[in-house]
Amino acid sequence: MRYLIVDPERPDAEIVRRAGDVLRRGGLVAFPTETVYGLGANALDANAVGRIFAAKGRPTYDPLIVHVLNASAARAVAREWPEAAERLAEAFWPGPLTLVVPKGPLVPDIATAGLDTVAVRVPSHPVARAILEAATVPIAAPSANRFTELSPTRAEHVARALGDRVDLIVDGGPTTVGIESTVVDLSRDDPIVLRPGTIPAPALAAAIGALDIAVADVHGGGATPRRAPGMLDRHYAPRARLELFDDASRAAAAHSAATYTARGETVGALLIAAMDVPVTHAIHMPNDPAAYARALYDALHSLDATGCQVVLVEMPPQAPAWAGVRDRLTRAAQPTTPNDSR
Repeated sequence: MRYLIVDPERPDAEIVRRAGDVLRRGGLVAFPTETVYGLGANALDANAVGRIFAAKGRPTYDPLIVHVLNASAARAVAREWPEAAERLAEAFWPGPLTLVVPKGPLVPDIATAGLDTVAVRVPSHPVARAILEAATVPIAAPSANRFTELSPTRAEHVARALGDRVDLIVDGGPTTVGIESTVVDLSRDDPIVLRPGTIPAPALAAAIGALDIAVADVHGGGATPRRAPGMLDRHYAPRARLELFDDASRAAAAHSAATYTARGETVGALLIAAMDVPVTHAIHMPNDPAAYARALYDALHSLDATGCQVVLVEMPPQAPAWAGVRDRLTRAAQPTTPNDSR
């Protein structure tokens, strides 16, 4: 594994060139996007894409997102480009929005879990864009972590999780959005949000009109291909066990913390409001959805590093702007099942 540091705003041209060369040769490059660090491979090379699944321990029924430089490049990997896709691209690209559209013949089936749709995104991070330009190919890039585990927002998170499974890690500093992109499926008659992110549904609706929101799948589903990444029951999970609480269960959470501490467990907490809770490590989180999203994974990585066995998490409000954060916390708190590849 090679580990190279770049200025996140003005990445070194030689490092970017080397990353592009690795990708064109079928290698794996971890690099920052504005959301999380991605594990990239040439999206048009089935063997290279297969290396992503092997490195992550990711099942092939979980499709990947194809990152491209602009809307024109997105249309090149699509069989159809709906009017709604054009409107959303104009409104939110480059940025943390993924569009699911009918798949064109250039993209190998392994990248899309054999589905006739492809998930595409135009990232805004200067390092990601520079690497896309240098590679001259679309880049398939899920989060650069082990399957279902905590997503990386710093290069050191990638190195700890994947190590020598990656040919090159490009360190562009911490990511700025902090959770994965919003995913909208435009392959059917009615647009639907498959995965919430930091772009709330009302903002999407302002661009294309009414759209549905998928009900979170937290009951398994076996090896059936998912319609988009991030739709598994358990995902985005730290090593510590998460327990979620709200205002109604605040007293019960404090009692649980006391019980865990009394029996010798290391207990952490992510708190928005001030709370007298007997934990070993408490992190106070911002009462703002964008700032909370940016801090979330880094906070959970920090609590994992302290050896926390359980983390009590105060759930943020049930509001559209918080939907992405609530989705990540809900999935991360799901218990491990025999279907988990961890």
